[in-house]
Amino acid sequence: MSSRIISSRIETEADIEAGLAALLKLDPRFAEIFALAGPLPLRRREPGFAGLATIVCSQQLSVASAAAIWGRLAAVFDPFEPEAVLSAHANKLKRCGLSRPKVAHFRSIARAVTDGSLDLSVLADLPADEAHRALVTVKGIGPWTADIYLMFCIGHADAFASGDLALQEAARIAFKKRKRPTAKQLERMAEPWRPWRAVAARLLWSYYRAVKKREGVLGKA
Repeated sequence: MSSRIISSRIETEADIEAGLAALLKLDPRFAEIFALAGPLPLRRREPGFAGLATIVCSQQLSVASAAAIWGRLAAVFDPFEPEAVLSAHANKLKRCGLSRPKVAHFRSIARAVTDGSLDLSVLADLPADEAHRALVTVKGIGPWTADIYLMFCIGHADAFASGDLALQEAARIAFKKRKRPTAKQLERMAEPWRPWRAVAARLLWSYYRAVKKREGVLGKA
């Protein structure tokens, strides 16, 4: 496993391996975590408006429910583009399973994309923190949504979803904390892991799943 930085984006399994090797040098505590977590998934998604919309759709829903709603949306809006969302009646979106707030969020994001106030195409070239700020300025895109989009749709190597509950719980167990860290506390903990925080997140998520399966006591995030 080479520690050479292949790219600033995680696009291949080789990027994961390079990031993991570098991360283990930055924080040797991850070696024990990796021993339990096992291989790290790539988990890339398509970028762009549709990719961002799938993340918004999945908020506070089970995987099955989100997949069912997105399946209906993809069938009704083919292709799924911001102009189609803006021209559709709200009831059409609600019939697909979207709640009233999510309809508003979809439209807010679609409007930002069409009027140019949110340029999704440039986010990959920005530092993770700048790209995050560009996303959260749009109503309907919260910190978690922004980070997940940067990590999995763009593959930004330094994005980090500090507000994710499973990530917080994994950090609590892995680093033997008495309490689960808050988003701000976890953000501070992750500073030494730059520029590979997204690899650290993947590692902690894999560790969370391994521990949850082993102990059966961790709550659903």
